Amino acid sequence: MRTLIVHNPKSGFGSDAIFEFERALVRPGDECVIRVMKDEISDRHLVQDAKRFDLVVISGGDGTVARMLYYLRGQDVLTCVFPSGTANLFFANLGNAAEPAALARACRMGHSAQTDLAEVMWLDEKGRRHRTGFGLMAGLGFDAQLMEAALPTKRAMGQAAYFAAALANRKPKVQRFTITVDGLTYERTGISCIVANNAMIQGDIEIVPDCTMDDGLLNVIMLEADDAAQLLKPLLIGIVDRNGKKIGRPHIETWKGREVRVECSANIPMEVDGDVVEGGVNSYLARAIPHANRLVVDSLSRYHDDSQSSKPLFGGTEELAFPKE
Repeated sequence: MRTLIVHNPKSGFGSDAIFEFERALVRPGDECVIRVMKDEISDRHLVQDAKRFDLVVISGGDGTVARMLYYLRGQDVLTCVFPSGTANLFFANLGNAAEPAALARACRMGHSAQTDLAEVMWLDEKGRRHRTGFGLMAGLGFDAQLMEAALPTKRAMGQAAYFAAALANRKPKVQRFTITVDGLTYERTGISCIVANNAMIQGDIEIVPDCTMDDGLLNVIMLEADDAAQLLKPLLIGIVDRNGKKIGRPHIETWKGREVRVECSANIPMEVDGDVVEGGVNSYLARAIPHANRLVVDSLSRYHDDSQSSKPLFGGTEELAFPKE
């Protein structure tokens, strides 16, 4: 078994769990290459020979995972997402067991799911064109302002930094948005417009129901509040109705489509999977990329197919032996 591990040491709190995973994964005769992300080396260069390996492991936060999956799109390379970031929401949406040994076993079993990705395109303030992939969400407005405000304390406070940023910005500016979904146009006012490939956030709360990354569609989420405090209502409702199918989500309107254009009345902050775009943006175009990646899944994942063979793809999946009492 030939494995490539790409690790971002700057993600999250600098955990060394990826090396525990490596020890659990590798068997005698295997080949394992670890490449650490560095500023002077392009991310794309790290996976340019991905097809030479049986398995590629991406270790990092949501932004790192999305970038690397975008480079690997369409290559049919078996890929494992390892949660090394602060929130690890993409991994949470995938639903695998998080323990390094459990993930290593899932890799050797080799069960996989074809999952969607998305790409987003925009022009910056100087007219330069940008294009990147995202696995979770891309948004204009309040969500990007929260990400930007949380950056200075994110490493020290973790996910609490986002809640602190929300409390500090109780009255976000209301903007006018023009949203075009597969050719149909809607005019709305609110504090943020988000396009999502996955919509489950902290606490296993789904912002909108039935948002999955295997349907070839994107969910558009319009936050029609005019006060940050109003967003507490859908969050509190989410605690008792996590999937949003019983009570719904007040102050949130949604649509689904393959291609989405979002335009705003002003240049405002934009975020892509938690990474804030430098400078203001007044529009972007997002597209779904169906079946972009082949991701490792275990039996806990909502994307696990029970019809897949129970025979390990790579062998060496023996259970750990615990001492008898």
